[in-house]
Order: sequence, then structure tokens, then C-alpha cells
Amino acid sequence: MELIWFAVFSLLLAGYFALEGFDLGVGLLLPVLGRSAATRDRMVAAMAPYVLANEVWLVAVAGTLFGVYPALEHEVLFGLYPVVVAMLLSWVVRDAGLWFRRRAGGARWRGFWDLMIALGSLGLSFGWGTALYGVVTGSWLSPPGLMLGVLVTLLFAFHGWTFLAWRSPGLAGVTRSGRALAISGGAAALPAAGVLLGSMPYLLDHSAPAATLGVLSVIALPFAPVVVAAQVWVWRTFRPGKDAVRIPSFF
Repeated sequence: MELIWFAVFSLLLAGYFALEGFDLGVGLLLPVLGRSAATRDRMVAAMAPYVLANEVWLVAVAGTLFGVYPALEHEVLFGLYPVVVAMLLSWVVRDAGLWFRRRAGGARWRGFWDLMIALGSLGLSFGWGTALYGVVTGSWLSPPGLMLGVLVTLLFAFHGWTFLAWRSPGLAGVTRSGRALAISGGAAALPAAGVLLGSMPYLLDHSAPAATLGVLSVIALPFAPVVVAAQVWVWRTFRPGKDAVRIPSFF
């Protein structure tokens, strides 16, 4: 049972990096590629249909983490408290930017929230890298941890650029295929996969009791096909060429 839940947790975390990574990557690229308000509108609109569906994976990761590995909350996450708080604030700021940027007119209003999207995306991307290093070593504030934060940020930015080149080629200046997007998603998930493999013995030794895992299996696992089916529906519905007018109004 411990191996099954380790596989589930690994799939959820790697899936989050591969999916939410391009959302954060597009946010990182707003100041780089978004030279005009119209271009930034198109960039946000390109990722808009996927944001909420991708964030479901983060909720699933958090629920699995505290349900399957309750000891981590005290032994590991307490030491990462500053990083976790900064990431939560970045998440709030990024999502607030997505919701509020079109709620009023004016270039300053939209420019401010576009900046919040970029800063929030940077905080989340860099924070994930340092948090991964902290999970393995117990200390995030070190040169290797900061370098991993930079690496994750760069991988997310590349994934975001590939996503734009797949969905709206004019924004990135080139065209990329769905296969290229899958490859960049795999690259974005590599840091998470590497940390999970290195931490596998520790995680297996600190799993919840078998009875708890059994209850979680009955309660949570039946919903996994629903989550996957919803994700497939989103990608099929909003793939390039099918959504000329299907842009969510809240963006």
C-alpha cells in the first residue's frame, strides 16, 4: 500500500509541475514577450482555460501529502515555513492578477496586475525549486537550493514558451507541436521526479499506518478517474483551432 500511494503522490506532483509549469511560465514571460497590452491579453487568454484545472493538481498534492505523509508536516515543512508562506502569498498574488486585470479600464490598472502575475509566477517557480531542495536536505537557504530555484524557474519559462508556440504561435514567433509541448512538460517535471526518487526510502518509512492508507484508498482513489477525465476534456475542448471565441470571461 505504501508503494501504491508513493506512486500516486509522485504522479500528482510531477503532473502538477508538467501542467501548472506552463501557466507559471507564461506568467514569467509576460514582461519579456508582452511588449504591448494587446499581446499580454493574448498571452493570458492562451493559458486561461487551463489555469483552474491545473491548480486542482496542487490541491490533490497537498491533500495526499498530509494524508499519506503526516510526519512531514513537523519534520520537514516546519523548516520550510518561510518558503511555504512566500509561495502561498505568490499564489494569491498571481491568481488575483488573473482575476482583477480586466475588472477595470486603464493601462495602469492592467499593467499593475500584469506585474503581479509575473511576480507571483516568479515567487511560485523559484519557491518550488528551493522547497524541493529543502525537502531533501532540510535546509533551503543555501547556494544549491537557490540554484535549484533558478533552474525550476528557467524550466517553467521554457515550458511556457513552448506552450505559447503550440497554442498561439504568433506570440512566441515559432510553432511547436504537441509532442514538443509534452517534452517540455517532462523537462519541467524532472526536478520533482528527481527529488521524489531520492526521497523514496524516507517517504516509504514515514508513510501513514496501513489502516489510514486503506481508508484513504477507499475515499480518494475512486475520484482519480474523474480528475483525469476533466483534464482530458479541458485539453480537447480548448486545443488550438477549436476555441476562437471560447475564452473564459473571468480573464
